[in-house]
Amino acid sequence: MTRKMELLAPAGNREKAEVAIAYGADAVYVGGKEYSLRAGAGNFSLPELESLVDYAHRAGVRVYVAVNSLLHNDQLAGLEEYLAALKEIGADAVIFSDPAVYVAAKKAAPGLELHFSTQGSLTNWQAIRFWEEMGVRRVILARELSLDEISEIRRRVNVELEVFVHGAMCISYSGRCLLSNYMTGRDANRGDCAQSCRWCYALVEEKRPGQYFPIFEDDRGTYILNSKDLNMLAHLPELAAAGIDSLKIEGRMKSVYYVATVVWAYRQALDAYHADPEGFSVKAEWLEELDKISHRPYTTGFYFGRPGPDAQSYESGGYVRNYDFVGLVEETAGKASRIAVRNRIRLGDKLELVRPRESCIEFTLERMQDEEGNPVDESHANHRVFIELPGEAPRYSLLRRRSEN
Repeated sequence: MTRKMELLAPAGNREKAEVAIAYGADAVYVGGKEYSLRAGAGNFSLPELESLVDYAHRAGVRVYVAVNSLLHNDQLAGLEEYLAALKEIGADAVIFSDPAVYVAAKKAAPGLELHFSTQGSLTNWQAIRFWEEMGVRRVILARELSLDEISEIRRRVNVELEVFVHGAMCISYSGRCLLSNYMTGRDANRGDCAQSCRWCYALVEEKRPGQYFPIFEDDRGTYILNSKDLNMLAHLPELAAAGIDSLKIEGRMKSVYYVATVVWAYRQALDAYHADPEGFSVKAEWLEELDKISHRPYTTGFYFGRPGPDAQSYESGGYVRNYDFVGLVEETAGKASRIAVRNRIRLGDKLELVRPRESCIEFTLERMQDEEGNPVDESHANHRVFIELPGEAPRYSLLRRRSEN
């Protein structure tokens, strides 16, 4: 029987969590105001986490809370109380890498499910078996593993295995970086990375004249540390064959549009694969969706062997942006939908309506009204307009437009 893989989506705030759920995530991972490796995300207070857990559970979706920073002494006070509170509100699991979290959870929140973070750099079955025997339910594997290595791990352990399948890749081993610490004073291992690896650099090595690193550059220098983004949508059969239990999308700092689009594409692909593993084939539509989000050029990372120089994007530290997210459907009453405008929108725009669980629809915007019912030719971010859309548009449907840049 084919293993049914979980689709795990990022949720940097409540809106992103609800969008991930609407577009088909089986589970979401979030961070609290403390102990999380994404200090720049919106994150959640305990009351907000409790509300989200209730919302998600009513939708049949699990919530995993990241407590995955590497703790210093001053962070230990209050840790036991925090973990006990997470168990009390019904969090489905805690993601950790510091053994202090494990010790505190066993003492203050027995029975709370524990997932060992990719930040812990587990790359062999013996280390994974150790944590399995300690009662950890799931291990999020280091990103530096190939599918062959994962397959061997699967044969030797019974713990659940989770891997990243889409999103940004860190140049440092399992994300444990000190560039940000040295260059800006912001600790990447405590959730405050400045993304120093995406900056522009010039390479100088004084003791090896005549030996050249194969890089490309422009008049600003070169981006020798800038990894391409991971994209494994076309390889679901290989991931299933390796024994993966959960497919994780990176991106608690990414936009609502990013979360919706990536979850949509992987949900469509996973459902098709689970329905007919033998007859599964990748649809161009799914891959095209992943090209319509803001992203760096794509790579398959370490899954098919050690990446070479082409796994880095030397020409730029920026993103490919072919489409603009222009609006979010808040509600539909009668024929008209109320749209929260996120980017300028005007009559004559050729738009695409992106919907949870459905294919997108292309149309030209011919009419819209402001909140007072007056016809308008144009609207801008942070305003609301009413538009008659070309098909059924449930809450959290999106509008996008090909970028004019």
